[in-house]
Amino acid sequence: MTEPTTGSLRVNGATLHYEVRGQGPLLLLIPGGAGGAASFDGIADGLSSAYTVATYDPRGMSRSTLDDPEAAQRVPEHADDALRLIDLLSPGEPARVFGSSSGAIAALHLLTAHPQRVERLVAHEPPVVEVLPDAREHRVLIAIARVQETLRTEGLMPAMAVFAAGLKKDGANGETTEADAGGEAEAELQLPPQAAARAERTMANLPYFVGRIVPGFMSYAPDLHRLQTLSDRLVLACGQDSRGELPYRPAAFLAEHLGTELLHFPGGHTGLTTHPAAFGALLREAFRA
Repeated sequence: MTEPTTGSLRVNGATLHYEVRGQGPLLLLIPGGAGGAASFDGIADGLSSAYTVATYDPRGMSRSTLDDPEAAQRVPEHADDALRLIDLLSPGEPARVFGSSSGAIAALHLLTAHPQRVERLVAHEPPVVEVLPDAREHRVLIAIARVQETLRTEGLMPAMAVFAAGLKKDGANGETTEADAGGEAEAELQLPPQAAARAERTMANLPYFVGRIVPGFMSYAPDLHRLQTLSDRLVLACGQDSRGELPYRPAAFLAEHLGTELLHFPGGHTGLTTHPAAFGALLREAFRA
């Protein structure tokens, strides 16, 4: 694996850790869940032959520190962080952007708020449940307040179980799927031994993710009219193994609403971790299209 060039960027209320590989047009990769820049270690090298690949730890995660650790986290602020990185690394040209899960939510806001800085966006399973016709049901299903209460009274792992169980509900019939409910953290823990430091950082990020990211991001609703006007530069994507899981439904709904094709990546919600070679190859093709 190529060692990236690392840097730090001062933004409003935080200092971001970022990493850069390769050369060419900028490709910004925005991680989701409790992951950081290292979430993309499996695909960044393969993409760096064609792009300047930038990855980073979102504010409050891993090596990106907050001025106020108790500050509420909001999607527009995270999208602005991505904008600042694009302005730093590609001041004269728009960037290609990939976001996964909560990172895809931030990327959608980036596109609608600053379309002139985004040439093409691939948004992989953004869990924007507020766009769904049965959003009220899923607000209960996700039970954000219950997650927070479980975190406070029972601890981290029980709270993660409540959150993950909600995400694994089948939107069509209300049943929990048989897929493992460990999500991002579980995928991290299954990595080879050399990735132990990455797994440790991910686990350390979980309290912040559950307590700070989940409330603001899961209640976010994108501007559908604005997305319609920008649909020519938006690719909505899902994992081919994610059918029947809640994060699949918003991307599928948005693709149908916007009249665009839904791109299927290998694996499930954490396919870039479980199927990195195939995932990276398809992502490269998505930006060539």
